[in-house]
Amino acid sequence: MPKLTETFARKAPQTKSGTDKHWDSEVRGLVLFVGKKAKTWYYQKDVGGQTRRVLIGRYPVITAEVARQTALGFALEWGRGAGKQIQIGAPTLQVAMEAYLARPKLRSDTHKLTMRQQFELHLKDWLRLPLDEITKSMVVERHRSLAATPSTANHLLKYFRTVWNHARRVHDLPESPTLAIEWYDEQPAGTIIDDLVEWRHEIEGLHNPIHTVFYELLLFTGLRKTEALTLEWRHVHEDRIHLPMTKNGRSFDLPILQLHHEILAPMKGLHRQWVFPSPKRMDGRLSAPQRMKWSPHAHRRTFATVAMEAGVLEEIVGRLLNHTPLSITGQRYVKPSLDALRPAMEVICAEMLRRTSVEKER
Repeated sequence: MPKLTETFARKAPQTKSGTDKHWDSEVRGLVLFVGKKAKTWYYQKDVGGQTRRVLIGRYPVITAEVARQTALGFALEWGRGAGKQIQIGAPTLQVAMEAYLARPKLRSDTHKLTMRQQFELHLKDWLRLPLDEITKSMVVERHRSLAATPSTANHLLKYFRTVWNHARRVHDLPESPTLAIEWYDEQPAGTIIDDLVEWRHEIEGLHNPIHTVFYELLLFTGLRKTEALTLEWRHVHEDRIHLPMTKNGRSFDLPILQLHHEILAPMKGLHRQWVFPSPKRMDGRLSAPQRMKWSPHAHRRTFATVAMEAGVLEEIVGRLLNHTPLSITGQRYVKPSLDALRPAMEVICAEMLRRTSVEKER
């Protein structure tokens, strides 16, 4: 181990990836972390069977001599037992992410999987870095590097901000470095299905009839793509579809009609568990329906649009779509029953049938 002098700190090369740790040969516990862009002093020691680390500061703002004197001070304090009160060092991004995803009230498993995949794909080189070594310039540069897909760039770094803020609740961290980002404007496509007769012809022309039923159920229920793909028969009841966990972190019951059972009738008997099965996956569930002119979310927008045009109140449409109400009253007190929402579903489905009928062409 070298003596961590000013010369050593200055000449220590930045890494191409990950972090190199250089321990001082004289002051036990003094360590210099060298990453791609930063050099940071820490003092680290095992206290009560736990490895604890405290940030001293960044080089060259904190010189080698100041770091050594600070480390000696910590060694003296910790030797007297004060170290038991010193907070453990900042967690790595990997640890912080797992702590966030372990929250019992977190949203669906799909949300957890999406975050893990995005971090592994776009932030893999950060996962082993302590959070306090991820700087404003690093997040701004990473955001800029994804400019070709603004939505991906924004969502990725907002995920990162969420993990940071969760870790900040128990660790001594500054405000998230994402405050330096200038977020890209995102203009949602807002596409709806204007010609529902054309839609009818297209879904009936799909090669796989399971995909036809999938898209038809989306249009007549407003369900999200993942909600439909993960739908199990045990959650399809005579009067409702039950979703045990949804995007907003709660269960949801959607009133359904005889029409919905008729839509699902071709799926009966194909699989004991999944409404939309596929032999291509180990779990037996459809995961990637055939693409068509309109996306699955365009079906959800169309359901909402037809509902509004048929005279259904916006508040009721939001309830059928399982949107979280904006008001405290709506969130905490107003809990409409299935029977109260069913007439609206009947109006929507009647209008949808009228618009999708091929009889209109004749």
